[in-house]
Amino acid sequence: MSSASFPIPNLPKLDLPKVVIVGAGFAGLKLARSLKGGPFQVILLDKNNFHQFQPLFYQVATAGLEPSAISFPIRKIFQSTRNVTFRMAEVLSVDQKQNRLFTDIGYVDYDFLVLSMGADTNYFGAKNIEYFASPMKTVSEALYIRNKIISNYERAISIEKVEERKTLMNVVIVGGGPTGVELAGAMAELRNNVFPKDYPELSFKNMKVVLIEAGPSLLGAMSRESQSHALQYLQQLGVEVYLSTRVLDYDGKEVQIEGKEPIKTETLLWAAGIKPNAIEGFHPEQYSGNRRMLVNAYNQLIGSERIFVLGDQCLMAVESQPKGHPQVAQVAIQQAKNLSINLKNTITGKPLIPFQYKNLGSMATVGRKLAVVDLPFVKFQGVLAWLTWLFVHLMAILGVKNKLFIFLDWSWNYLSFDPSLRLLIKPKYVRASERKGLIEEKSIN
Repeated sequence: MSSASFPIPNLPKLDLPKVVIVGAGFAGLKLARSLKGGPFQVILLDKNNFHQFQPLFYQVATAGLEPSAISFPIRKIFQSTRNVTFRMAEVLSVDQKQNRLFTDIGYVDYDFLVLSMGADTNYFGAKNIEYFASPMKTVSEALYIRNKIISNYERAISIEKVEERKTLMNVVIVGGGPTGVELAGAMAELRNNVFPKDYPELSFKNMKVVLIEAGPSLLGAMSRESQSHALQYLQQLGVEVYLSTRVLDYDGKEVQIEGKEPIKTETLLWAAGIKPNAIEGFHPEQYSGNRRMLVNAYNQLIGSERIFVLGDQCLMAVESQPKGHPQVAQVAIQQAKNLSINLKNTITGKPLIPFQYKNLGSMATVGRKLAVVDLPFVKFQGVLAWLTWLFVHLMAILGVKNKLFIFLDWSWNYLSFDPSLRLLIKPKYVRASERKGLIEEKSIN
């Protein structure tokens, strides 16, 4: 029997307006927490049963942190909350006329639907790159990158010819935003200080760490001071940075680059763009040209009074942001907070409050002790910026235990510069009958 034909079982029956939230990222989780104990029945849906702290994925990928340190179980957050229910489910489609959402575990009717499904990797139509490159949008993908890099060096040490080793040892990163810059810096630090101790038989002078950016500068959304300092820090670490350069193709062994010699590598890390996640059931006029969903000043979907869209998935065109707000965590969190107030206003008859984004600044770390920080009132770089970056990210992590683990990991890594998480844990073969529940599928569009 199809899941479309029966309601999600075992949901509490509360005599309260029903708010269904899709996605437990920064926006969805913030909204659900803001509605705890409030005048709504909240049903939170996500395909994972944990919240993922995306800004630190690169540290999992480069063996700096355990995956569990940046993941937090959703059910733990709402253990004693009567009006919030979580279900692990994959959302399939929506019927806007019936106010009904369909998932792989059944359907649920809503009074208000909130979409906060975030974004996935954008390959800009390059099918070969999509097939062979490694993205980093989930904890699972970050752990895969860690395994891939370690596996490559375990293989390289058993190869006699230097030229054949280079394909395994070189790392190419595409995308000069914060993720790409942080990945490149962390990989260069590993090459310079850690891998030579693990693999003394290999010459790491033969290992390239290359960062490729299609635009004229790194960290395009940050100040010129931060852009130039980030470039300088990476070059000091020995990262080869190619600006105003496009990647043309990749076959799993060699990266074809516009105007330059190809680079041999089996590790192409793709951090070059994002595209909004989507489900069926919406009209073409509800989407922008880049597939973000069009919303008004209250995050209300155009053409629907009962559906709201938050974060990376939505486009709110205002005078100060005619192309929409930046697709960053702070926008998602602030929109969720504003929507929690507006949802309460809808049932009390108070006027809705238009969303106004407050830019709290941006930052990126480069290696072990350098960073760049742009705050609304000051810009600074270097060690102080790195300490600021550490503090901000540590405070943003959910859970006291996670904060403690990360602090201890960072302290040990800084003092010894020998991260201890370089374990190659290969996944066990999973029977076809069990794959849907145990494996995160990679969709090729």
